Amino acid sequence: MSTYAQDVLKSSSYKRVLEARKLAENNSLSLENRLKYATLAAELSKRLEVDSLLVNSNRILSTAYLYMGDYDAFAKINHNNLTISKRIKDTLVIGIANHNLGFYHSTKMQNDSAYFYYTNAIDTYEKIGEVSRKIEAMANLSLIQYIERDYFGSEELCIRALRSLDDLPGDDTNFSMRWILYNRLGNISLDLGYYDKSLEYHEKAIAVSNKMKDGRSNYYNSIHNKAFVLRKLGNTSEALKLYNQILANKDLFINDPSFYPLILENIAFTKFAANDKDYKGIEQMFKQAYHLSDSLDDARTKLAVAIDFAKFYKGMEKTEQALQYAEESYAIAKSISSNDILLESMLILSELKSGEEAKAYLHQHIRLSDSLLNHERGIRNKFARVKFETDQIELENERMATEKMWWIISSIVLLLTSIMVYIIITQRNKNKELKFRQVQQQVNEEIYNLMLSQQDKVDGARAEEKKRISQELHDGVLGRLFGTRLSLDSYNFNQGKEAVQVRSKYITELKTIEDDIRKISHDLNTDFVSGSGFIDILSELIDNQTQAYQMNCEFNFTDDINWEAVSNKTKINLYRMVQESLQNIYKHAKAKQVNISMALKKAVICVSITDDGIGFDVQKSKKGIGLKNITSRVKELNGTVQFQSEIHKGTTTLIKIPYTT
Repeated sequence: MSTYAQDVLKSSSYKRVLEARKLAENNSLSLENRLKYATLAAELSKRLEVDSLLVNSNRILSTAYLYMGDYDAFAKINHNNLTISKRIKDTLVIGIANHNLGFYHSTKMQNDSAYFYYTNAIDTYEKIGEVSRKIEAMANLSLIQYIERDYFGSEELCIRALRSLDDLPGDDTNFSMRWILYNRLGNISLDLGYYDKSLEYHEKAIAVSNKMKDGRSNYYNSIHNKAFVLRKLGNTSEALKLYNQILANKDLFINDPSFYPLILENIAFTKFAANDKDYKGIEQMFKQAYHLSDSLDDARTKLAVAIDFAKFYKGMEKTEQALQYAEESYAIAKSISSNDILLESMLILSELKSGEEAKAYLHQHIRLSDSLLNHERGIRNKFARVKFETDQIELENERMATEKMWWIISSIVLLLTSIMVYIIITQRNKNKELKFRQVQQQVNEEIYNLMLSQQDKVDGARAEEKKRISQELHDGVLGRLFGTRLSLDSYNFNQGKEAVQVRSKYITELKTIEDDIRKISHDLNTDFVSGSGFIDILSELIDNQTQAYQMNCEFNFTDDINWEAVSNKTKINLYRMVQESLQNIYKHAKAKQVNISMALKKAVICVSITDDGIGFDVQKSKKGIGLKNITSRVKELNGTVQFQSEIHKGTTTLIKIPYTT
C-alpha cells in the first residue's frame, strides 16, 4: 500500500466514508435514506482518489440502486467498477461487476449480453476460488439457457453447479441453491419428455427442502411440480393426492395468492383427465380458478386456467365456450410471449375453426413451431459463439498482457544494456583522456626539465665564455697594452716638444683603451640576465595558452625572486598549476579576461589567478580533477591553496608556496 493510501486510511474523510457505508447498509432506514448515504460514501471515496476504496463504496451504491429499482443507474455503477477493478487488478470486484451486469441484461431480456457477463463472472470466480458466487452465477446463467430453450446447456451447467456445491457446508443458503438446481433439472427433463428423470430430480428437490429450516414453500412447489409430471405420465390418482395435499394447506396461499387458483385449475383438469364424471363440479372449479386469477391480474395463472378450460370445453364438445377460452389463451400467450401455450391455443383453434380460418391457425402453428426449433438451434450456436468469443477475448488479453510484459522486460534490459554500454564507453574515454593527460603531463615535465637543463647548460656555457673572454682581455690584451704604456713612459724623457706631445697623446689614448677594456671585462664577468629564464618560460606558456583559448591575459611579476635559487620541483609544479588553471578557465569558466600575478611576500611566493567567468559552487565542485591536481601539487610543496568563486562573479585561485633558497 502506498504512503498516500496509508494516510487516507488515517484521515477523517475515510472515517466519514465508513460511517456513510454503515448507514447505507442499515436495513432499518428507508431505501431513500440508504441511497443517500451510499451516494455520499461513493462521492467521498472518489475525492480521496483511492481506487480500492471507491470500488467497495460503488458496490454498496449499486445495491442501493437495485433495491430502488433504478436498473440503469445500477448498470452504470457496475460498468464503472468493472473499469476500475481491471485497472487495479481486483479480481473479486471484476467478478462481482460482471455478475451484476449479467443480472441487469437478463432483466432487460438481453440474454446474449447476460450470457456474456455471467460467463465472465463464472470464469473469474473460478480463478480465485469464490465457489458460492460461482454457483450463483451458474444458476442464473442456466436459467437464461432454460428460457432460451437451450436445455442441454442449462442441464450441463446445473450439474456442474451441483458438483461444486458438494464441497460446501450443508447450511440453508447452500440447501436453497441445491433445491433451485434440482427443481430446474426436473423442469428441463419434463420439457424434454424425460418424465421419469424429471420425477427423480423433483424427489431430490423435495428431500433437500425437508432439510431446510424454512423450506416449506420450496417443498410444496416441488410437490406441485411432481404432481404435474405424474399427470403427464397419466398417473392422475397420485397427482390428485398431491394437489389435494397442497390445497389442504390454506396458509400457503397467503404469501402467494396466485398459487391457489393454479392448484384449483390443476385439480380440475386432472379430474377431467381421470374421467371424473362430476362435470359440473369440475366446471365450477375452472370458473373459480379463472375468476380468482382474473381478480389477481395474474396473466400467467390466468393463461394456464384459460388453455385448460378450453381443452375441457372442447372435450365436452362445447365449441362456443371452448373457442372463447382458446381465443383468450391465444391473446394472453401472444402478449406475454408464452410460446408453448401459444402453440397449444393455435392447435385447438385450428381444430375448433373451419375452412380458411382453421388453415390459417394451423399454418401459424407450423411456422411458429419451425421458428422455435430454429431459434433453439440458433440460441445454442449463439451461446457457443459467445462463449468462444469470450474465451478468444480472454486469450487475446492474456496474449497482449504477455507481449506487453515481455516488451517492458525487453525495453528495461535494452535500456540497462544501453546505460551499461554508455557507462563503459564513457569510462573508457575518460580513462583514455586521463591517461593521455598523464602522458602529456609527463612529456611536458620532461620537456620542461630538458628546457631547464638546456637553459642551465646555456647559462653555464655563457658564463664560461664570459670568464674566458674576461681572462683573455685581462691577461692578454690588457697586459700588452700595459707594457706598451710602460714603453711609452720610458720615451717620455726624450726631448722635444713634439715628441712629448705625441707620447702624451698615445699614453692618454692607451689609458682610455685600458679603461674601456677593464669596463668590458667587468661587465662580461657580471651575469646581467641571471634569473630571467623561468619567467620567460612561464610568459611564453601564458601567451601561447591565452592565444589558443582566445582570452586576454595580464601577467604581473616582481624581480625580487631569485628563480635560479628556487628548486626545479617548485618551478615545475608552479608551471603546471598555472597551466591547469588556464585549462580549467577555458573548459568551464567561459572567461574573456584573466589576470595572473606573482610576488614575494614574507618569504612566501604568492600566485593569484583571477578570471571574469561564470563561477561555480565551491562546496559542490571540489571533487573536480583540475582542482584536485592543483591541491595535490600545492600540498607537495607544503603550500596552501584557496578557491574563491561565486556564480556569475568569476573565480580567484590563491596559491602560497614557501620561498627557500
